[in-house]
Amino acid sequence: MTVTVPGPTLGVVGGGQLGRMLAEAAAPLGVEVVVLDPTPDCPAAPVARDHVVGDFDDPEAFRELAARTDALTFEIELADSDLLDEVADEYGLTVNPAPETLSLIEDKLVQKEALADAGVPVPPFRRVDDADDLRDALDEFGAVMLKARTGGYDGRGNVPVRDESEVEEALDAVGGPAMAEAFVDFARELSVIAVQGDGEVRTFPVGENVHEAEILRETVVPARTTDAVRARADEVARDVLSVLDGRGVFGVELFETPDGDVSVNEIAPRPHNSGHWTIEGARTSQFEQHVRAVLGWPLGSTARRAPTAMANVLGTVEETRPATLGNVESVLAAEEASLHWYGKDDVRPLRKMGHLTLTGADGAADDEADVDGLLARARDLRDGLTFD
Repeated sequence: MTVTVPGPTLGVVGGGQLGRMLAEAAAPLGVEVVVLDPTPDCPAAPVARDHVVGDFDDPEAFRELAARTDALTFEIELADSDLLDEVADEYGLTVNPAPETLSLIEDKLVQKEALADAGVPVPPFRRVDDADDLRDALDEFGAVMLKARTGGYDGRGNVPVRDESEVEEALDAVGGPAMAEAFVDFARELSVIAVQGDGEVRTFPVGENVHEAEILRETVVPARTTDAVRARADEVARDVLSVLDGRGVFGVELFETPDGDVSVNEIAPRPHNSGHWTIEGARTSQFEQHVRAVLGWPLGSTARRAPTAMANVLGTVEETRPATLGNVESVLAAEEASLHWYGKDDVRPLRKMGHLTLTGADGAADDEADVDGLLARARDLRDGLTFD
């Protein structure tokens, strides 16, 4: 392939923080980005070339996006996969990852069935259509995590169920078709940001994720585990890509058990929160990689620059209010820190408002003390930020 700049215009369905960071990464490559999002002042709007206001299943909005761009992708699983396929065909555009992959991943039950059929390790699971199904799952697995099959993210749509007294309330909370997954006694949660290009696959170093209330709080790289577990996590992530069609970045979330086994939790067919560390911590960020991949361009290096810790800045308020972040000077004064603000107008409880990254020295050792120190410092700086 011959690449020239200025390059093509990329259409992105979704204009949240991922769309914002995609547009920021595309600009130095000479690629302009047009986003489609229902929110008039979405986070990506200030940095994208333009913004089509429309719902994620609006045929006319999709056609307007397609008419103004040279290739299509998405940064949110709520994008209508059938409509993406239809519009791409109508306008003669490529859409990556493939709409079929989006269809597979957006239904957690279909996703797990496809992975299991391909021999990819996953926790035991079963379909849940009613209370009897959930009771059967409890009998088979013991405690389970009840997951909405579609629409859940950032812990929404996930409800732990430990005994039969919680069955009805859990089903009401999920509010639709679901699956039950056996609780995994994991030692840590891992993730691999994997990239599928035009005939090539690359993976970033394995990250370790810290969740609380099902929401990602921090990621550290390298993961504080053994070389053997890191190698196995990378192998499993590559096996996952063999199940998925189309080019792009995929976030593969994994469980590591106390005996070193690795299994897949969930997959995101797009850049992922646990890969934000790559902006400062890797040779090429996950966002630049996604732009390169979906356009069919050569992929960049996934090598890590230095040990890195990323901490999410979440809404600490009790009710929705206009968003103003305070004590920012403490982060700016830390020479090893970088701040990313997502430009959301309102802050609400636990909403992702931004993130900060701390990097160690180039060539620093991978021992846990380096990562532990970076993580502690990242938490201190993050916790010093306020929305008062």
